[in-house]
Amino acid sequence: MSDLKISNLYKRYGNVEVLKDVNLDINSGEFVVFVGPSGCGKSTLLRTISGLESITSGTLEIGGRVVNDVAPSKRGIAMVFQSYALYPHMTVFDNMAYSLKLTRTPKDEIKRKVQQAADMLQLGPYLERLPKALSGGQRQRVAIGRAIVRNPQVFLFDEPLSNLDAALRVATRMEIAKLKESLPETTMVYVTHDQVEAMTLADRIVVLKDGVVMQVGTPMELYDQPQSLFVAGFIGSPKMNFLTGKNAATYNATTVGVRPEHMEIVPNGNGDWTGKVIYSEDLGSDSYIYVDIGEEEAVIVRQDGKTPYHSGDIISFRPKGSLYHRFDEAGAPLSANGVATPVKTAPATSVETANPIEEGMPDEGVVGSAGAVAMPAKPARQRTASKTEAVTPEAGTIKTAAAKKAPARKAPVKPKL
Repeated sequence: MSDLKISNLYKRYGNVEVLKDVNLDINSGEFVVFVGPSGCGKSTLLRTISGLESITSGTLEIGGRVVNDVAPSKRGIAMVFQSYALYPHMTVFDNMAYSLKLTRTPKDEIKRKVQQAADMLQLGPYLERLPKALSGGQRQRVAIGRAIVRNPQVFLFDEPLSNLDAALRVATRMEIAKLKESLPETTMVYVTHDQVEAMTLADRIVVLKDGVVMQVGTPMELYDQPQSLFVAGFIGSPKMNFLTGKNAATYNATTVGVRPEHMEIVPNGNGDWTGKVIYSEDLGSDSYIYVDIGEEEAVIVRQDGKTPYHSGDIISFRPKGSLYHRFDEAGAPLSANGVATPVKTAPATSVETANPIEEGMPDEGVVGSAGAVAMPAKPARQRTASKTEAVTPEAGTIKTAAAKKAPARKAPVKPKL
């Protein structure tokens, strides 16, 4: 069993709440993707599952066992990080076999497991190469292979494709999809800010904002039935158009949302909205036309093939049939009869415990992607946060006041005789 159950999970750094009452059930064998903007808490949630971050309150179960206080190496998980973190002086074989050697696995079994993972990831010809002789995509596959050999219950991926160029990102995404098919009983949790990765890989998507789970569902459920303005605008590329005021009045809603691909251009000004083209993009297979109709942002109309429209043209357009979404003042979706659809979301505030726990920096002694055992924690030391750490709660850092330096004690002056 490799199911995951998260109940009433909170994570705080001092007085800052990063995760707020997260409740999730992830079934054994599922591929679940966490998505959201930077700072929403998705990487922090993944790190609490791995054990690299402690939980302030709530429970985490893996395979029916509460693992809040279980060391990362004992949880039956393997993690693939954004950086490859390969040992540069070791061959591909040695990098993949390292965690098995630490656990004193017999040599024959190590060779069999590494060869099996290498064949699965098409790394067989490169086992004797050093990482510097590999491409970026091959290095990421080595990092994935290093996790596979441990035969984990749960795979955790923390933005593994963000360091790759566009072509390698597509190719490696296909490798991860094939990996899921070859390991149907293994649960996989994947973090990304790229909603295209989420839509193409996930069985279910978890959308987070400010540490709160906004919606959970299949990719098509989130695309067709967003339960808030935030989810509607986050899922889909380009994002959904939002029309307000008089542009939404004819639809009896505060906001009307229409995806660019669900717009159609109507001749002779017979559409629901009319505006001036301010920019157009021809991509060959399709085109994006940006139209000013008086909203804060230009409305995007997507058309098949090349567009005949240019800057300054006046066009009229409307939704295709009933392919639009209506929202009330609070951003909740409206049904056909104008009643707000009930939305289930986690509460925005937490219940304070009797003794709130204040967290500092995560344990630096844990070795992550190599799957090595957790080492004893080093004494906490103060450091200056980088630019990204200073603004991103996911980085696991908090600002602390600089320690005051004690004045030096002077030796007493001897009296002159």
